[in-house]
Amino acid sequence: MAHTGIELMVHGIVQGVGFRPYVYRLAKRYGLTGTVMNTGKGVIIRAEGHPSSLNAFVEALKDKAPPLARISSLEQKSIKPSQGRKDFVILESRTGRERSTLISPDVGVCKDCLRELFDPEDRRYGYAFINCTNCGPRFTITESIPYDRPGTSMKVFPMCKKCSEEYVDPMDRRFHAQANACRACGPRLSMHRSGGEPLPLDDPVPGAAKALKQGCVIAIKGLGGFHLAVDATSEKAVTFLRTRKQRKSKPLAIMVRDVDAARRFCHMCSEEAEILYSKEQPIVLLRKNEDGDLAPNLAPGIRDLGLMLPYMPLHHLLLAHRDTPSALVMTSGNLCDEPICKGNDEALRCLSGIADYFLLHDREIVTRSDDSVVKLAAGRIRMIRRSRGYVPRPIRLSGELPQVLACGGELKNTFCLARGNEAFLSQHIGDLDSPKSLDFYKESMEHLKNILEIQPESVVCDLHPDYFSSRFAKGFSSLPIVSVQHHHAHAISVMAEHGLDGNALAVIMDGTGYGPDNTIWGGEILLTNRFGYWRLGCLGYVPLPGGDAAAREPWRMGLSILWATFGPEGLKHPILPAAFYNIPEEKRQVIAQMMSKGFNSPATSSCGRFFDGIAAILGLRFETDYEAQAAMELESLAWKAFDGTSFSQLLVSQKEGYPLMFQNKKGILIIKHQGLIEAIIKDLRDQVPGEVIAMRFHTWLVGSIVQLLKRMSDNTGIRTVVLGGGCMQNTLLLEGLIDLLGREGLHVYAGEKVPANDGGLSLGQVVIGGMSNVPGHSHAGH
Repeated sequence: MAHTGIELMVHGIVQGVGFRPYVYRLAKRYGLTGTVMNTGKGVIIRAEGHPSSLNAFVEALKDKAPPLARISSLEQKSIKPSQGRKDFVILESRTGRERSTLISPDVGVCKDCLRELFDPEDRRYGYAFINCTNCGPRFTITESIPYDRPGTSMKVFPMCKKCSEEYVDPMDRRFHAQANACRACGPRLSMHRSGGEPLPLDDPVPGAAKALKQGCVIAIKGLGGFHLAVDATSEKAVTFLRTRKQRKSKPLAIMVRDVDAARRFCHMCSEEAEILYSKEQPIVLLRKNEDGDLAPNLAPGIRDLGLMLPYMPLHHLLLAHRDTPSALVMTSGNLCDEPICKGNDEALRCLSGIADYFLLHDREIVTRSDDSVVKLAAGRIRMIRRSRGYVPRPIRLSGELPQVLACGGELKNTFCLARGNEAFLSQHIGDLDSPKSLDFYKESMEHLKNILEIQPESVVCDLHPDYFSSRFAKGFSSLPIVSVQHHHAHAISVMAEHGLDGNALAVIMDGTGYGPDNTIWGGEILLTNRFGYWRLGCLGYVPLPGGDAAAREPWRMGLSILWATFGPEGLKHPILPAAFYNIPEEKRQVIAQMMSKGFNSPATSSCGRFFDGIAAILGLRFETDYEAQAAMELESLAWKAFDGTSFSQLLVSQKEGYPLMFQNKKGILIIKHQGLIEAIIKDLRDQVPGEVIAMRFHTWLVGSIVQLLKRMSDNTGIRTVVLGGGCMQNTLLLEGLIDLLGREGLHVYAGEKVPANDGGLSLGQVVIGGMSNVPGHSHAGH
């Protein structure tokens, strides 16, 4: 049969991942002629040859793509064979007005590059910026697409003769590797004192290792920004860092050389070890090994510790040096409440009061991107913070959306852009509470819109009118604006990730969300779909004395819960727990008056604030240094109550459990806490250990939610349940609900690829807003 021709348009993550070289080698294998070219819309392949060879070529293309490539769609059509073409070639990239190509996330250094990095015979031996088509920087160095060197921050580093030869050799691992470089032509390291003066070092790595051994703080420029590094085995060094960074007790992540080293400091299973070694290489939350020799002030009061492995060649070189401590704190290089630093001048200006030395390089970071954070819970790896290694990989949707922008929430912010069946969550932006954070938010939005070439046709925001993200959305005055209730967005975020259509029962537990009834929601059970929601149940309301101040001072919530349970007598002897007498009586009286008069004490059903109040009643935490500290310490305390008995067994037996009480109020089922608090006060009087009370509280909360869900499922016939909100990062709560609801025959889903916290909020917003035909609010019914 005569030769025929085909044209393939390949969409997905197909640029910067060795896809064109792979196509070239595949075409040569099957004896085909033709071309392959990057365009703004994707990769275009024109291939000619025998029909059977073309068919085999297409099947191999789909089934055996390079490890970093992700084909989202492949369009094929027949073309007329050209005359005279004798070879298969890679053409220069072509930009176009319409772009749909996806950029790969940044990728940890691969095994081949690591082998060369430590091979004295290799020309890149010890070179801190070694990379190839299978690893290295991508998103954080990309300025524009198509992904070619002129569109990245590597454009200022012309390749030397040897690197150029690799770049044009189709059989080389660095064929068309856009960040290809070596010591002769690529980025370079330098070490500086805190004032900016460079140190005269040919190789800065030994100098950095020695400084770390001496207890110094070093600011290290990485892939998506700066880290502040210090010896994680030295309590004194960690204290220096905390004092200088004004980070009193918030947990600090560490980096160790390999999994064997990690096992010295933390307990882990095979799934956790696997994600540590994955190409994304996130921080993984692991249970601390109390016998490890880490500084005790890394994560005080918390059961888990964030741990990651080196993902840059620089990290590997540093941790391999004999002077480097066995574990390094690697925390974000930023000032309090500001974004991570990315530029050398910026870091020297902002971090000189924290770092003793700076380990810099001259490759520009185009886009900031913090380390991602994950944990294993209920048998699945679940995202806590989605950023480096995952962004801008899209979330696939079950339906088609127009081009939409969702602005996210106020805390742990991400925004989201959508087109067709793809939603693109931004990297972690953080809390929108400083001018620099707002600038980062706006810059990141413009950058992602540019490289995806998405021009929103509508804009979505939270229902809360005072969020910066909501006010920012209102600035798009020429576009339809859709306001979405906070907990509805959380629910749809989970449904969108798992491709769930139709109705579901949603359990959304978090710190705060603006309710359409002018109260503060946060402990919600909803019947929900993409077009609306109905509030079926919630935690019982308590006052929020002082508003946002109650989140910073859990003792306020402790008094609030006691006042809501016992009235004014709850703030006096003999009911008031002894720990509260550490709070001056004048302060307690002010809170009592605020609640009795309803002054600055809005009603709330917040689960997060309820956790805070219980922690205060147990005397665990009266003031917080970071968000959710009291709740995290309460969970960590509860874990101490398990002596071989699984949480599932405790839940099923409800042995010595606290009473479950409910109230139907205007069709909404309320979880009443009066019996719980009375029982806790009795346990405190009886000197029951705090860990036992904390465990019983968790079983009470899980049991209460499960009882309501059973009733609601029976009444509605809905068997699908989604779990969301920041409180679902509590492993006891999440695993307890998944276990018990599953035993009732319900199908339970929770976030995996997308955070349960407000970092996943924008995904739900973009789906709800994209499905909305008429601008306005999403509405509740009863």
